Amino acid sequence: MSLNVPAALLEQAEAGDIRTSDFLQCIRESLPYAWELVEQLATRLKQGHAAFVDNQVPPPNEQARGQLLRMLASDSMRNAIEQYYGVRLAFQNCHRVALFPRESLGAEYAEFITPRSQLLNQSPELRDC
Repeated sequence: MSLNVPAALLEQAEAGDIRTSDFLQCIRESLPYAWELVEQLATRLKQGHAAFVDNQVPPPNEQARGQLLRMLASDSMRNAIEQYYGVRLAFQNCHRVALFPRESLGAEYAEFITPRSQLLNQSPELRDC
């Protein structure tokens, strides 16, 4: 299961209206490793002047890796997180998450999402991650 959905949030969904803040809280509580990683990257991005920030450290365990994969595999979670932080998420391998400022997606973003960049970011250690 991707998220631990509280009964109140499930009732909101059944009624048709879901507050984005409640959805984000559900993500934060269900996927704490993934949330903290994205939050740290968003903080680094806002503090610096880099075109993007990324994580290249593998998750500490399979549970953390699973959280990251579940978060980034969900269009609805990615969209909510991108809107919340004002970023564009990009993802390679099982752990390389990058955040780009949404208002200035440039050549770095275009290069990061190319097949060439994906292939160059491979290694035997990451094949089964």
